[in-house]
Amino acid sequence: MRSSLFTVLVCGSALSAQSIVIRAGHAVDAAGTDLRPARVVVEGGRIRSVERWVAGTSAPDIALDSFTLIPGLIDAHSHPEWHFNPQGRLHGQNDETAEQGMAAMAANLRRSLLAGFTTLQSLASPEDAMLRARTADGSLVGPRIITALAPLQSTRPTPDSMRVLVRALKAAGADVVKIFASRSIREGGGKTWSDEQLAAACGEAKALGVRSVVHAHADDAVRSATLAGCTQVEHGIFTADSTLALMAARGTYFDPQCGLVFENYLANHAKYEGIGSYTADAFTTMARVLPDARATYRRALNTKGLKVTFGTDAVAGAHGNEGTDLVCRVTHAGDSPSNTFRAATLLNAESLGLSAEIGRLAPGFRADLIAVQGDPRADVAALTRVRWVMTHGVVRSGVPDVR
Repeated sequence: MRSSLFTVLVCGSALSAQSIVIRAGHAVDAAGTDLRPARVVVEGGRIRSVERWVAGTSAPDIALDSFTLIPGLIDAHSHPEWHFNPQGRLHGQNDETAEQGMAAMAANLRRSLLAGFTTLQSLASPEDAMLRARTADGSLVGPRIITALAPLQSTRPTPDSMRVLVRALKAAGADVVKIFASRSIREGGGKTWSDEQLAAACGEAKALGVRSVVHAHADDAVRSATLAGCTQVEHGIFTADSTLALMAARGTYFDPQCGLVFENYLANHAKYEGIGSYTADAFTTMARVLPDARATYRRALNTKGLKVTFGTDAVAGAHGNEGTDLVCRVTHAGDSPSNTFRAATLLNAESLGLSAEIGRLAPGFRADLIAVQGDPRADVAALTRVRWVMTHGVVRSGVPDVR
């Protein structure tokens, strides 16, 4: 290994244009790559070649002989801007300096990145525009950010006004439109948007070439979003089997959560309680519906043809722990390790409209790569044992010649 090259890489320099040769003990993706050992060449921030390592070949720049090289993981639902303020409470307005807020958000991004998540879909906050720009230009080390910029939540606008709001988000640079079509689970999850409002917002998004993601818990809200042609539904705890089948037939992506979001709230009870809808009763409700959430996850996975993506809804306190929801998906929802690996890479990339860019370890794809201990297709917990991370062809963490 050329130690001088590694020194510059970990500092985040623009050396990604130079060819970097990686040797891995094992290299896999969910679409067929399975090489032991593997030689991967990265150039210009993309994967140039993936092939079996031939004995006697010159030494690699980076040796990952004890690890499995895989595509970076993707979280389809995150909130990297959510953090705790210096008083140890969920941040709000005027409770910290701009510098403190920026440091907290940067720390969240770094935690998620070190956990192996090289792309996050943030749903959504105005701060995301700045975070997206700074992670893209390298001035902030973190995952690639896909963002809705701001959610559509008010029930007051008419369908025509909904269309105007969607156009405004698109013009502002939103990658996706986030819609709240039901109350939070803390408030019972009831439907809040009319069928006409949903049809207008999701129809306008589709006409503009923008995806639409809908927060919905109640079955009628999920069904309405599906019939409106919305791209993806989040949460859906109270979704009926017939609606799951309808989503499968319509090609609607479904992103339920297994446990992290609820367990994180409960573990950080004192940091949230008393703020907004985080009442004592709300925490009782979250503890009560956790089994329901897992049961819905199981039913979704057992619905033929339903595209069940992977998103954690990581909020303050959860960043860096996203991999535990991958384990939950197998241990509590009955999924297989291989399908869970596929959901967090291939399927999530497809749901984001980025299936030609990320989610695979193959030539032409972006060099967002991680090395884990173990084979994630057989042992889902391998996805929590991240030992090395590369984004945009630049090494972000790890000691590359550990054997």
